[in-house]
Amino acid sequence: MSDGTPGPRPGSEESEPTVRLPSAVATGTAAGAGTAEPGHGATRRIPQQGEPGAVRARRFWSSRRVPAAVTAAAILALGGLFLYDVASVRAGRKAMYWRKKLADELATRHLDDTWIILGASVSAALGLWLLVLALTPGERSVLPMARRGPDAVRAGLDRHAAELVLRDRAMEVSGVRWARAVVKRRRIKLRATSHFRDIDDVRRDLTEAAERAVRQLGLARQPRLTVRLQRAEKGT
Repeated sequence: MSDGTPGPRPGSEESEPTVRLPSAVATGTAAGAGTAEPGHGATRRIPQQGEPGAVRARRFWSSRRVPAAVTAAAILALGGLFLYDVASVRAGRKAMYWRKKLADELATRHLDDTWIILGASVSAALGLWLLVLALTPGERSVLPMARRGPDAVRAGLDRHAAELVLRDRAMEVSGVRWARAVVKRRRIKLRATSHFRDIDDVRRDLTEAAERAVRQLGLARQPRLTVRLQRAEKGT
């Protein structure tokens, strides 16, 4: 489980608190989504996004500390160096060689020069990267979980934890020898191999177990599940 320390998107009205939940919640019916398994007690189903009564769960926003710190440090160092050189010239000293050289190069080189094009491309790519960091939520490793109401605590599930849950549920199916799950925001891919039983029966049981496990994760948006099962090679 992951907490919501990055906070909501800047400028949004969401300011409810976040809390770190135990990872065991994702493996049982305490996640609150889907129907209960026999013998595990009843659970109340949480409406998913787009359904009546559902509360929209927004993605968690990253604090972007490292890019912000690096950018601020670079701008501060470059600006301070230029300011020092300008002040030094105003005080009657000679300008630094690199600044005079830079000014001469910018004044004499044509716009179709290779170094001018390369520098402009790097600057544009850096600016685009900073814009993407500023306008996207980030925290792709945290999946928002469904909420019971507007005042409910915001919770997120770590992708790796979800993958472990799905893998363990798949390994519980009779006939499954190996399994691996890849969880993304909109899609879940589950791959497995079978070493005994009829492969169609194993595929049916594996699909049912995986769908049940996905519902019990309690995610705000149910990803599309893809199950791929093949017979294990002999001798492996």
